[in-house]
Amino acid sequence: MYQYDEIDQRNVDERVAQFRDQTRRFLAGELTEDEFRPLRLQNGLYIQRYAPMLRIAIPYGLLSSKKLRMLAHIAREYDRGYAHFSTRQNIQYNWPPLERVPDILAELATVQMHGIQTSGNCIRNITTDHFAGIAPDEIVDPRPLAEILRQWSTFHPEFAYLPRKFKIAVNGAAEDRAVIQMHDIGLDLYRNAAGELTLRVWAGGGLGRTPILGSKIRDDLPWQHAITYCEAVIRVYNRYGRRDNSFKARIKILVKALGVDEFKRQVEEEWAQIKDGPNTITPQEFERVSQYFAPPAYEKLDASSVSFDTKLATEPGFANWVKRCVHAHKIPGYRAVTLSLKPTGIAPGDATTEQMEAVADLAQRYSFGELRVSHEQNLILADVKITDLYVLWQAARAHGLATPNIGLLSDIICCPGGDFCSLANAKSIPIAMAIQERFDDLDYLHDIGDIELNISGCMNACGHHHVGHIGILGVDKDGSEWYQVSIGGKQGNDASLGTVIGPSFAADEIPGVVEKLLQVYVQERHDDERFIDSVRRLGIAPFKANVYAGRDRKEAAHV
Repeated sequence: MYQYDEIDQRNVDERVAQFRDQTRRFLAGELTEDEFRPLRLQNGLYIQRYAPMLRIAIPYGLLSSKKLRMLAHIAREYDRGYAHFSTRQNIQYNWPPLERVPDILAELATVQMHGIQTSGNCIRNITTDHFAGIAPDEIVDPRPLAEILRQWSTFHPEFAYLPRKFKIAVNGAAEDRAVIQMHDIGLDLYRNAAGELTLRVWAGGGLGRTPILGSKIRDDLPWQHAITYCEAVIRVYNRYGRRDNSFKARIKILVKALGVDEFKRQVEEEWAQIKDGPNTITPQEFERVSQYFAPPAYEKLDASSVSFDTKLATEPGFANWVKRCVHAHKIPGYRAVTLSLKPTGIAPGDATTEQMEAVADLAQRYSFGELRVSHEQNLILADVKITDLYVLWQAARAHGLATPNIGLLSDIICCPGGDFCSLANAKSIPIAMAIQERFDDLDYLHDIGDIELNISGCMNACGHHHVGHIGILGVDKDGSEWYQVSIGGKQGNDASLGTVIGPSFAADEIPGVVEKLLQVYVQERHDDERFIDSVRRLGIAPFKANVYAGRDRKEAAHV
């Protein structure tokens, strides 16, 4: 894990002192709301529906036990005893008192954390694969490059006021778990035929009001030019991106307006002027940063364990948990473990102070003191011995962290929605809970198999509903909350955007709609065919027909 040097620490400490004075001046009436707004956004502070919301950066989703304990302390001391892990691998506090936010940031600085550039029209938190460094299909660990990009982009004066927010993701595995096509820039690390580390560059992806999958604009980019090429892309965007309409300000709109070929031409022209400049990454710098991500002190273990196999064969609860929550590891005798933050009745992605402290302890005991935050709003212990899995399962279960539902219907991605967010058109959390309660049968969920269900409370798509196998979007209809349903979205190498099945539904109809979608899947699926595969094979017509059949009859009866 990267450690701050003296310059890093001084920058963060100075930013805390600066924001403390800015907050004091605002509370004293010396700064107007319009003057204070960009200052607070630079430090991750929003004013939401009922209270401030503070977003803390977790670069590429990597945390130490020490940092997680601090996050738990913040939740207890300054908030309401819990926090929310987001789809960008960050953490959010929904109730911090405005006057105490500088104190929160000061405490976070003591463990090398901050809220800088987690909001505003700037380069946001760099994200990557939550299995980085341990995935069997990994070609190269993407975290050193993600860290170099983080250092380059933080406090970058040229890109502090972009037309709109800007998101970068880095993938280094055969399977794209970083969802690079959904980002403004996606970097795909691979080795060319000569074994040289190389990049594919994607640009112009994004969800929101106009969902677009990114376009590949460069193959075979030498890794040394990752910064300079990103710089060229963002310069073209900064120069020509629209600032007259916030709904059309993202880079995806510019790429679409220019056309991919013209956008690519302009980027190449800009890059030619800077590609051998001071931002070219040297082998020495790459090696320096890579040392912070060196593998931990793995033991030489057998690939299997008799005690593990025995427990697996004799305890169905443990076997179900292993099936859904335990993942392959490239080191023999080790596994990665997902701790589910999606038990029925809890807002997806929320964790209490006590749970965060428990996870910090488990990471310290079983995973070299490190953990990760996933895009799916769960927590991951990346380096667990097979022989420790059973006792870890028991401990996780005692803290409500062992629901064996990873990848299943109840493992819902969900934004905070109208319960907190002032931008939301509708509530998200009650819809997620209603679906969890309707399908609170693990045997049924295991039979249905892998389904990604994503919920957003508005068109900003923080819940990534566009790429859910089933996507649910909150919409406003004459001042009431309604929900639009889409199917066929997917993240990963064969990413796709979902298709809306028809008119929107009232909140109380949504669990029934999901049930009718699943009825078609169960009736029509081939052996070992996932829900998304059935949708792609059948199209939306049979799903739509089943969902709206009863509604059409009911509406006809009232005509």
